[in-house]
Amino acid sequence: MKPIRLGIIGQGRSGRDIHGVYLATDPRYTIVAVADALADRRARAVQEYGCEAHADAKALISRRDLDLVVNSSFSHQHAPLTLAALRAGHHVLCEKPLAGSVRDVDRMILAARRAGKVLAVFQQSRYAPYFIEIQRVIGSGLLGRIVQISVAFSGFSRRWDWQTLRARKGGNLLNTGPHPLDQALALFGEGMPDVWCRMDHTREGTWGDAENHVKLILSGAGHPTIDIEISSCCAYPTSLYRVYGTRGGLTATADSVEWRWFKPGDAPRQRLIRKPIAKPDGTPAYCQETLPWQTARWPAAQTVAPAKSGYTPSAPGTVMTAAVYGMLYRTLTQGRPLEITPEQVRRQIAVIEACQRQNPTIYPRR
Repeated sequence: MKPIRLGIIGQGRSGRDIHGVYLATDPRYTIVAVADALADRRARAVQEYGCEAHADAKALISRRDLDLVVNSSFSHQHAPLTLAALRAGHHVLCEKPLAGSVRDVDRMILAARRAGKVLAVFQQSRYAPYFIEIQRVIGSGLLGRIVQISVAFSGFSRRWDWQTLRARKGGNLLNTGPHPLDQALALFGEGMPDVWCRMDHTREGTWGDAENHVKLILSGAGHPTIDIEISSCCAYPTSLYRVYGTRGGLTATADSVEWRWFKPGDAPRQRLIRKPIAKPDGTPAYCQETLPWQTARWPAAQTVAPAKSGYTPSAPGTVMTAAVYGMLYRTLTQGRPLEITPEQVRRQIAVIEACQRQNPTIYPRR
């Protein structure tokens, strides 16, 4: 089968360092052209990919020799350029955030349907090896009913680039937020969660006007409470994930997952005691028992070869990117359903809009 011929809009940190670098090594795809306003980036692309280059994205979109357009432009251009590419008859893979509003997402979905083209979203963190393992452990039932999931994509950094500007759809929620939000909503389950959110903009940490600290809670009857933190003000980052269950719990970083649980049948039998509890000598006592904890870890040992997922701690990004493009290739060549759909991402954008409405000092209502 012939390789899928594609064009990449943008040759920045995403267009080149994620998409271009990977696609240049995947024989299922051929980079035909790129578009970037900066001449040095165009020249580098021509040299690295052996492709053509355009200064204007519209020139790339107008080409008739493309099967797929990869939209890694500025975030505020995702919706208009994706719409233009779909209407021009191209399949589109759009970087996150897919759009700044549910209204724009709906327009994109409708445009793809009318054109008979595939609209895919580059939510590569869905394929993060640690997240796949978290889903497996939760799905196994070992931890019992999941009460809370705490997610922290945080660290300490100062920033002064275009992704600190609201006008360009910047800020922590739209820059980093699509990664933990996509994972969190997958763990939350079906339906729109109740949303509580507080944002902060620290003048010492950002030179733009968008937020650099986000605290977000998703909740709903029959669902776990999900506490999400996306902060650039955390000087002591710890675990990426903490999962609280009725029979155990889990902690995870990007490189490892650990969990502990007990089997109810192996635990000491207890009964409710309404009277004050006392020690054998009659002095007051607290409820105490020794639970038969079992523990496990992924990877099973840090010295083992790459896990079955293909994960190696030094290159998780490549694994995730390859997974997205593998999924997309099956969709485009075999008609397989997308595993990450724009309808799924629509719920993420709805959550982001709810967060922005709750923080009018940073996102004034129009």
